[in-house]
Amino acid sequence: MSKKITSPFSKHELIPQEETLEIKKRHGELVIGIPKETYYQEKRVCLTPDAIAALTVQGLKFVIETGAGDGANYSDKEYAEAGAKISYDVKEAFGCNLILKVEPPSLEEIKLINPQSILFSALQLKTQTKKYFEALAGKRITAVAFDYIRDDHGVYSVVKSLSEIAGTASILIASEIMSNDNKGNGLLLGNISGVPPSEVVILGAGTVGEFAARAALGLGAVVKVFDNSLTKLRSLKHCLGQQIYTSTIQPKTLQKALMRCDVAIGAVRGKSRSPVLVNDAMVKLMKEGSVIVDVSIDRGGCFETSEITSHKNPTFEKYGVIHYCVPNIPSRYSRTASLSISNIFTQYLLSIAEEGGFENAARFDKSLQKGMYFYHGILTNRTVADWFGLPFRDINLLFL
Repeated sequence: MSKKITSPFSKHELIPQEETLEIKKRHGELVIGIPKETYYQEKRVCLTPDAIAALTVQGLKFVIETGAGDGANYSDKEYAEAGAKISYDVKEAFGCNLILKVEPPSLEEIKLINPQSILFSALQLKTQTKKYFEALAGKRITAVAFDYIRDDHGVYSVVKSLSEIAGTASILIASEIMSNDNKGNGLLLGNISGVPPSEVVILGAGTVGEFAARAALGLGAVVKVFDNSLTKLRSLKHCLGQQIYTSTIQPKTLQKALMRCDVAIGAVRGKSRSPVLVNDAMVKLMKEGSVIVDVSIDRGGCFETSEITSHKNPTFEKYGVIHYCVPNIPSRYSRTASLSISNIFTQYLLSIAEEGGFENAARFDKSLQKGMYFYHGILTNRTVADWFGLPFRDINLLFL
């Protein structure tokens, strides 16, 4: 007699079933905090009220510390009307799932961040200490440096955008300094019929140099650009669409140009420190009342006579030459800079919303991965690891 074979499945289970698909985590669960910037003279904010309004429609929630937009002339009322919650407690803004900041948080602010949170801010590696990275690792934070984010074309989007502002602003600042009201030489930066045009020397043919040249040419000034990269000089001519004076950096040629110029712009970055291209003796030979705007001062400056100044006391005079050496020039035009930063942040936050969360977005977005220097407390940036002697893991291995 044969045994009766029993099936491990019920009759209902043998009937074809509807396929069950994985459901992404609802992005509405993500709460984004924007604390007020506390860094000296920092007036920018990561998102504008218009950007908040657009992102709120996508289900994202925002907690903004009161006064966060004051420096860029955005009121709490504007943010509240856009759909954000205004908080009078800094701990609430830092206690969100994702935190947006312009400047990197201080060690005291890191203490307010919840474990496993996500941080978007600048990194500013040269100003950091080992303790900063150890504090982030201790909280198992995932950190993205927006100044390290590169798009598909290898362009540092935020850095380029802020460099455009700095380049244009350097010419506007020089023009202000030259006026009698600011104890300048009384020359108008530009070209007036019957009057010899002002001469501007620009050191560096990068983004800052390009936009400084655009602004100066737009005013009618004679522009001379110096850079040791012939590729950059050719590219600059092509971008500007006109033939301008360009030269490699040769001391005698540069000295002649500086002796004749009314404005000199320093826009050379260098790998770790800006190279000093203009020495003390060369500055001595410049015209009395001429102006130096050293945009490279945040990396040491490319004029030997440069010394760091502030937005409140921006200039000093040496050898009869007026020096403007304020780091973070874009903060002087905080609303424009905030709009520029906001445009870039909005793209990434929309991507996070559409992908169902940061993890999904970062898994497939290579630009986010390039900007990430911590993933759940694991250091993923080789430059940081080498600089401070910290253990490092490849981000691609963590996303397998």
